[in-house]
Amino acid sequence: MKEAICWDLGGLRIILVEGDITRVKTDAIVNPANSMMVMGGGVAGAIKRAGGHEIEVEARRHAPVPVGKAVVTGAGRLRARYVIHAPTMKYPAMRIGVENVERATEAAIRLARKLGVRSVAFPAMGAGVGGIPLKRSARTMAEIVRRSGFTGDVVFVAYGAQAFSLMREGIEEVLGEPAECVTDYL
Repeated sequence: MKEAICWDLGGLRIILVEGDITRVKTDAIVNPANSMMVMGGGVAGAIKRAGGHEIEVEARRHAPVPVGKAVVTGAGRLRARYVIHAPTMKYPAMRIGVENVERATEAAIRLARKLGVRSVAFPAMGAGVGGIPLKRSARTMAEIVRRSGFTGDVVFVAYGAQAFSLMREGIEEVLGEPAECVTDYL
């Protein structure tokens, strides 16, 4: 069990943890993909290294996937059952605007609802090569998730203590003060 912070919004619980998204044992994890489904670097590269090349092979069969849409693949050797690939950019390593974070987060949550999953983990969408500040990414994602109608747990995974602090600040701007909780997702 790992300590986390949580926001309880009725049937929706948003959980912030520090860790590695490739080690999370939620029903699904989200890959902030590019439309070509090339899993070279960042979170996508980490997912491919930990879960296996077959995730990319399966994802590439769907390419191109526009920003605002999402596709699902198996999770290979990961602890999750599914990987939801939600493009934040058209091509690998593009700088993006926050509207791409909004559209990708909406698409991922829509697909998670369609799949009937009860838990889904997100990294900070667009905050790597996309260039969106972590705090802004987290605030945007929290806004989208809060109004999404998703029922279950949405786990935001911060990679490192500094990322955790910035993501917490962004989420608090939308949801207020969190409560401490314990999670077995990591």
